[in-house]
Amino acid sequence: MSRRTVLGPGDDCAILAPSRSAQLFTIDSMVEDVHFRLGWGPPEKLGAKSLAVNLSDVAAMGGRPGACVVNLAVRPGLGLGFFDRLYTGMRALAREAKVDIVGGNVTRADKLAITVALLGEASGAVMRRDTARPGDEIFVTGTLGDSAVGLRILVGKLKAAGKTRKVLVERHLNPTARLAAGLALARLRPHPAAIDISDGLLQDLGHILERSRVGAEIDAASVPVSAEYRAVMGDDLSLALGGGEDYELLFCLRPGRSETELARRLRVPVRRIGTIVRGRRTVVRDSRGEAALQVGGWDQLRGRL
Repeated sequence: MSRRTVLGPGDDCAILAPSRSAQLFTIDSMVEDVHFRLGWGPPEKLGAKSLAVNLSDVAAMGGRPGACVVNLAVRPGLGLGFFDRLYTGMRALAREAKVDIVGGNVTRADKLAITVALLGEASGAVMRRDTARPGDEIFVTGTLGDSAVGLRILVGKLKAAGKTRKVLVERHLNPTARLAAGLALARLRPHPAAIDISDGLLQDLGHILERSRVGAEIDAASVPVSAEYRAVMGDDLSLALGGGEDYELLFCLRPGRSETELARRLRVPVRRIGTIVRGRRTVVRDSRGEAALQVGGWDQLRGRL
């Protein structure tokens, strides 16, 4: 445990040392047969992913993760060995991200569910969703759509083999939270508006647009996709635009910063994909001009659109 943890697991509550920084607090749940199936991969990766999705929220606000608690809803049929491996994966990522696991709870349920509540802190101004302005340029890190393709491979809706299959499935089972990139973004002035891409590019961009009361123009041809994505999907960008769980960062900056400069600062590939505009309309343009693409992301109340 780090110095910020005064008392860890074993009591009614954990005790954390007070902080002078802004406190970030996020929570995410992963439910069996909704977010995962046990046959898709080893328990270690499931444990790591359950923490990674929370780390991504902290990254999107330019913060550092601190301490977390874990709630397990446990169904019959799972032995102690499974949970030992689950926590092995979670603890390995926690060490890497400098997170203290300070407690939690276990309850019985019909489905396995893993809920992580994570505290973080931001030493400076926090990146938010409500600061995008007309004229801002829209950027994303990494590549998009890989996780959504990987998911469809796992459920049998798409086919791939060899390295292509391995890369795409790994992007779904073992996402990377862009913590270092988020910290680097938070040091830019003026502060960017930002969000992590968990529910799909267009849906998550929509959250920024709604909070900032602006619109956007997106160049679909600029949306970055991997060679593995192309090998399976060809020129079909629907999963790059609407697929979820990539956990890349989407951010909006005043004009003047190049992809090369940003990639150097963030230490991850960066692509400019569009512009913030006045009004509330979102236009996705392709090589033929305007395209009214009806692409949905993940809706927690209704399922994938």
